[in-house]
Amino acid sequence: MIETIGLTKTFRDKKRGTVVAAQELNFRCEPGKIFGLLGPNGAGKTTTLRMLSTVLKPTKGTAVVNGFDVATQPDAVRRQIGFLSCDTGLYPRLTAREMVRYFGQLYGMRKDILDSRTSEIFRMLDMEDFLDVRNDRLSTGMKQKVSIARAIIHNPPVMIFDEPASGLDIIGSRMIYDFVRTCRNQGKTVVFSTHVLSEAEKLCDIIAIINKGKILDLGTLTELKGRTSKDNLEDVFIHLVGEKDETEKH
Repeated sequence: MIETIGLTKTFRDKKRGTVVAAQELNFRCEPGKIFGLLGPNGAGKTTTLRMLSTVLKPTKGTAVVNGFDVATQPDAVRRQIGFLSCDTGLYPRLTAREMVRYFGQLYGMRKDILDSRTSEIFRMLDMEDFLDVRNDRLSTGMKQKVSIARAIIHNPPVMIFDEPASGLDIIGSRMIYDFVRTCRNQGKTVVFSTHVLSEAEKLCDIIAIINKGKILDLGTLTELKGRTSKDNLEDVFIHLVGEKDETEKH
């Protein structure tokens, strides 16, 4: 469902010159699996997800999402994906209901299908009590529910999560984790980025450890532990990233 081939992104910086944010990334994400991108802040996770979602165009290489090329078929790719991050980015003057319906209309959904789909999602996410409340008056957890509804209104086969639980409390985080698992159980292809070891360990079927724009290793937790001769993900991570390098990030 997602395959990257030499996916690379470079930027020009006045002070640093050419910055390589993602370098020759090659990985494959399968339906019904959660593929995790685990790395410290600044490792290249968000840049990678932005290329997969067509927000950024690759400098070199490409990715194919559900059969469509991100570089040459961006409109088709956008119809295949739902994107969720910790930044809800909701229009403050719209209500929750208006926000979700607006995005359904942007996807060109027929009114009868949109009506049925919104009702289904609102029940699933337990949103009925605040559907007609403006977004700027919603709590953080409520806003994230609106963001989820907006991301899945067109029932995409691919879901991309960019640190979606960052800044949420325990209840809000659990709601996000449950939703991520639901997407996997529905057979969707799921990409989940995080810098939190426990999130990767609890959620991800496949973990790709990324740092300085490069994937250092990827596989199941059992495979990663076996190749590094380490007993837990934290030790695997430090072994691959380097203790000094990780300390410098904080």
